[in-house]
Parts: sequence; structure tokens; C-alpha cells
Amino acid sequence: MQLGVIGLGNIGSAIAANLVADHHEVCVFDLAKSRCEPLLAAGASAAAGPAEVARRSEITLLSLPTPVAVDEVTTQWLAGAPPGRLLVDLSTNAPASVRALGARLAAAGCGLVEAPLSGGAIGAKSRALVFMLGGDLEAVERARGVLTPLGRASFHVGPLGQGNVAKLVNSLVAFSTTWASLEALALAAKAGLDLRTTLDVIRTAGAGNFFTNFAVEGINQRGRPSQFALALAAKDASLILDLAREHGVPTPVAAQIGQVLVSAIGAGLGDRDWTDLALLIEQQAAVRLELPPLREGSAPPRG
Repeated sequence: MQLGVIGLGNIGSAIAANLVADHHEVCVFDLAKSRCEPLLAAGASAAAGPAEVARRSEITLLSLPTPVAVDEVTTQWLAGAPPGRLLVDLSTNAPASVRALGARLAAAGCGLVEAPLSGGAIGAKSRALVFMLGGDLEAVERARGVLTPLGRASFHVGPLGQGNVAKLVNSLVAFSTTWASLEALALAAKAGLDLRTTLDVIRTAGAGNFFTNFAVEGINQRGRPSQFALALAAKDASLILDLAREHGVPTPVAAQIGQVLVSAIGAGLGDRDWTDLALLIEQQAAVRLELPPLREGSAPPRG
């Protein structure tokens, strides 16, 4: 197929590379021209802007950091889009913004599918993404033809807007369990417990979650290249609170998580990878979270 990818950050560049590997004709654009170079070497072609991507691509994938960026790029994309083109937005966005965007595209004879995802840059590279799709059935099935080889699962959860509802709900659980787990480990360490034993207890006693069962094994690594910046997590937390207010759902935990992420930005961690959230609890609790090696004969946990 003739496909376009706009936004070549950690996720967008990995997706574009996989589309090239799948022998599609891939047209790419990013404001940072240097991000295009590895893809051009692999066989993609460059566009001068979003309008050119729209002219040359049956389906365009967006991977952008903020709702404002999505709106601005879509306006430029529409300037070059013939009727029948399909835009697939992989970004995390406000459901109301997605619905408004869909109305704009429909008025121009084009379609929109929202496809926010989980799995991050690692999942994008390894084709292990999970997509939460919103849109009408015909458009969603058209998008799935492109997305299915890029991930391990996709869910059509309803009309436009519902895909991002699902994404924000998933993020609330992921953010909350991660921070609660870090608080618990800080308490254990400050009180003198061995963190390997503490994790064995949590996993066996039934309080385990993705962080304690898997991601925590990398807690001793700090300063990784940013795959999902804490500032982006704070943006998503703000979207969660907006959604909760819209529907009148009390979410005190979400509010607290939002403040935690604002604190991380205030502590100078905004550009750091999500995994460096551990640094914040260490600063606040004045404790070092150091996980001893797995005991001999123990199998590493699986995510």
C-alpha cells in the first residue's frame, strides 16, 4: 500500500521502519529532518509536509505528542488530502477533540480512526503494540489491515472518542499501580526489608501488578534514553482528569497521580524516561531502591 507516517519519534519511527520492512511504499515527514534519514536509507521517501503525505498516501498514520500538535498537523494534512483518504491517529488525545477532528475530516470526504496504543517504543519495534480503536466499522477494518502486523492485539471499542477513553483508563491503572508500588518499596527499604524478599511476598500474596511482576526488574538502571517521557505521562494524567470531570466520576487517585507527575517535572525529571519515576520517590523518602539479583535457580518474571 501507499502509506504515510507523520511524527517520527520513538514510536512513529519504529512503526515506519516496520511498514517499510513489510514492503509498503512509505512516505514520511517530521519537523526534525534527521529523524527521516534512517528511514530513507531503508527505503522510505520523504515528503515536504503533511499535505504532501496526504496526496501520496492512501492511509496516513500520525504519532504526535500533544492534542495541539494533532490538530495543527491535521489542518495541514487536509490541505492536500483528496476525498477517500484515511487518517489513523496513534496519539493519546482528548475524546472530545477526537470527535471534533472526525467531523472535520468527514466534511472533507476523508475518514478518521483513532488508534491510541500501549507498548511504547519497545513494543513498536518488536510488533507487540496493543491498539484501542475508535471509529466506524468500515474505517476501522481498513485501518486494521495496516495495524495488525504492527502489534499483538487490537480492540474496536466503539465510535470515535472511545478509543482514547480506553487508553486513558488503561493509563490510570498503569500509572497508579506503578506509583503505589514505588511507595511500597520505599517503605519496605526504609524499614529495613530486603527488596527481593519483599517482591517475593507481593507476587505470592496476590498484590502483584505489571510493575512488581516485571518492570521492577530494571529498577537499578537509571538515566535510560527516554522512551516515554515523564512530561508526556503528566499530559496523559491531565487528560484523565478532564475525562473524569466530563463524566462526573470522582477520581482522587488520578488527581494524586497527576500531582506526582507534576512533582517529577518540578524535580527536573520531565524529560527523563518513565522508569526514572523511581528517582522521585527516592528523593522524597531519602532512600535508595536497590534490587538484589535474582536468587540462584529463580526464573526471571515474564511480562
